[in-house]
Amino acid sequence: MNHSLPATAPQLLMVGPLLPELAAELDSRYRVHRLWEAADPAAFLREHGPAIRGVATSGRHGATRELIDALPALEGVFSFGVGYDSIDVAAAQARRVIVTNTPGVLDACVADTALALMLAVSRRIAEADRFVRAGRWPTEGFGLGTRMSGKRCGIVGLGNIGLQIARRAAAFDMEILYTNRKPRADAPAAYRYCSDILDLAAQSDFLMLAVPGGGATRHMVNAAVLEALGPQGWLINIARGTVVDEAALVDALINQRIAGAGLDVFEHEPATPPALHEMDNVVLLPHIASGTHETRRAMAELMLANLDGWFQESQVRTRVV
Repeated sequence: MNHSLPATAPQLLMVGPLLPELAAELDSRYRVHRLWEAADPAAFLREHGPAIRGVATSGRHGATRELIDALPALEGVFSFGVGYDSIDVAAAQARRVIVTNTPGVLDACVADTALALMLAVSRRIAEADRFVRAGRWPTEGFGLGTRMSGKRCGIVGLGNIGLQIARRAAAFDMEILYTNRKPRADAPAAYRYCSDILDLAAQSDFLMLAVPGGGATRHMVNAAVLEALGPQGWLINIARGTVVDEAALVDALINQRIAGAGLDVFEHEPATPPALHEMDNVVLLPHIASGTHETRRAMAELMLANLDGWFQESQVRTRVV
């Protein structure tokens, strides 16, 4: 904690590590407690909890009901990231605690990563890299990949990120199909709406997941959806790992019921199914879709704007509840 700050500076609880630059900014403005460094978190909360007015967290670390209930003076949960399924929003609402996130500023980089995964898995980019590094090229030929341009890209969730993915895929002359709670009124007329995910999967060469996490989308992609996608279809997930029934996905890949998968997120991350590690038709990323210097800085600035806005003017820019 920065003890040079005035005693009246709001006290924040940082649930887990954040970007060093962001943590430094927080330390310069607020009296910050680091929960993950406490030897006995429960005792720490009993001692310091009554004075804490804000929680600084991320999609990875979240904020549980137990944590929210342990902070009687809590006014807001401020998250670094767009996803907030790891935050108990209902518990926050019950306490009239605001929740903010950092949407919008990461859409472009997530969409870029989605296209990178599509190309990487269909054109066997990571596999080819391993082939060259292993010194196999002088004596062996490398097999063929699958063309991405001109194929059908089915997007599950045509929100802000989904729309940016669609625009990029359209530049590859891909046909755009999508499913949403309802047709998007401002979507280009060329984009074809499907009423459910099974129909979308059956018509897609690439099934792209761009929906929020949480109970409403948990295991939305199950064995039936993968069966509909079929042995020529590719699954791409830059959404949340919980959207996919991971056991069903592993089974579909082992039995070649789908062509392959490009995954940035996993159901129990950072743990990943060992079976996936042995598959050349799968590209695995460590949840880095928004991981660029530019986007992380923009996310940090928006999180700070929410914090400063709340504690200085009782206003925030991107309120979830």
